[in-house]
Amino acid sequence: MKVEEPTTSGVPRSPWQRTVRAATWYRTYVVALFGIDVLAAIAASMTAVIVTGTASTGFVSNTGFGRLGPILEIQTLFYVIAYGALPLTWILTLWGNGCYDRRYLGVGTDEFKRVIRAALVVVSIVSFSALLFKTDLSRLAVAVALSSALLYLVIGRFVARRVLVQLRHHKQAVHHLLLVGTLHEALEVNTAVSRVPQAGFLPIGVYLTEGAAAARGIETPVPVYSGTDLVSLAETLGADTIAVCGSSAERGGLRRLAWQLEGTGIDLVVAPQLTDIAGPRVHIRPVEGVPLLHVEEPTLSGMGWFIKNMLDKVSAFAGLMVLLPVFIAIAIAIKSKDSGPVFFRQPRVGMEGKTFRCWKFRTMYVDAEERLATLMDQNESDGLLFKMKDDPRITPVGRFLRRTSLDELPQLINVLRGEMSLVGPRPLVAENGDFLGDVRRRLLVRPGITGLWQVSGRSDLSWDDAVRLDLYYVDNWSLTTDLQILFRTVLVVLQRKGAY
Repeated sequence: MKVEEPTTSGVPRSPWQRTVRAATWYRTYVVALFGIDVLAAIAASMTAVIVTGTASTGFVSNTGFGRLGPILEIQTLFYVIAYGALPLTWILTLWGNGCYDRRYLGVGTDEFKRVIRAALVVVSIVSFSALLFKTDLSRLAVAVALSSALLYLVIGRFVARRVLVQLRHHKQAVHHLLLVGTLHEALEVNTAVSRVPQAGFLPIGVYLTEGAAAARGIETPVPVYSGTDLVSLAETLGADTIAVCGSSAERGGLRRLAWQLEGTGIDLVVAPQLTDIAGPRVHIRPVEGVPLLHVEEPTLSGMGWFIKNMLDKVSAFAGLMVLLPVFIAIAIAIKSKDSGPVFFRQPRVGMEGKTFRCWKFRTMYVDAEERLATLMDQNESDGLLFKMKDDPRITPVGRFLRRTSLDELPQLINVLRGEMSLVGPRPLVAENGDFLGDVRRRLLVRPGITGLWQVSGRSDLSWDDAVRLDLYYVDNWSLTTDLQILFRTVLVVLQRKGAY
């Protein structure tokens, strides 16, 4: 790709001479969220009326407001509180907790955490107001109104996010990103953000801080620029975000760049050479004006880990009981095709390198292992596992079981025995080696029936991407992550993508 050198004056204009630029999608999306939140708060009050029948008596039965005079009757006060004060309190509290901040919209869990935090604040405000004005609240009505409001808010924002994600997959409602740094650093960040289109970052160019001559003639996914004023280039390209990549963030000029961007509406982000580390593990600790990034150790113990283990055992036991009729039906279907065993148990490597036998419904003919050697030249995987879309060793019943992921259900037995977890890295075949290097880090946790690998592409992913995702899970585990993966697993199974 040719290194572009657009003609600019090279002299940045003063901030007060610039026109503030803001992405129009963000304004539209925030207005939509505002409308959703207002409707959710009003619907919650209506739900409280329907469920508790408080329309005739209101949220209050005896209130200190009566001292203000006969003009404020109970019925009027009810409508003021239910359809005026309470929705207004919700909106102001959501706004105060950053629930409309574009940094938290569209990706991650911060948006929903802030909504929950706002709900706690609203509960505190309502409780304090009742105490201050000596109001005899209908506790049931208030409880229904607040809890249903939180439910409606989360559902509404989830639907809005799904719409936003779909738009971003079509390169709409995105932040146009100008990458700044060396070519290697910028392309590394370009690859990272391109993997997650739902994050809403669309790289539109690279501004080289050095090595422009060496970059000439190199093919790149986005245009490369050098030798011009950075801020003017960003305005010319229509970038609304500048990302300073890698070691470039450590050199002089970052503070001056921030000054230059004031009044332009262009965001400044720093992408240090700290990849695959989740936000909760990174904390900024300023010391004498130096922002130190402190990286916490992975949390693989404690109360959260205990709860994960308990959920595994309880869910596995309940799942085996509920799915027993499904197991019987699958067993009959497998036996009806040949006389082989119903289950296939293969040695796999688990936590701390311990070997166990992984349970699955048999999906291949009984001579599958003997026929493997003749198919190795058709292996479509670039890693330790053998993958082939049209594997002739798979039975018709087995093909259906794989497409629907029903063949994985017997692994609930492994979960109940403590050999596996519901969520974790996939267990690797024992005879494939001792897993030296980065792959060995997967063994710090129990392997899972599903994991980040499965919900991000399954068999369609390359081996390197699969390992990267599994290592990311190990390094950044949390209960919230597990719940997200379980929810995404349901969607992936229904779509039947990457299963063969």
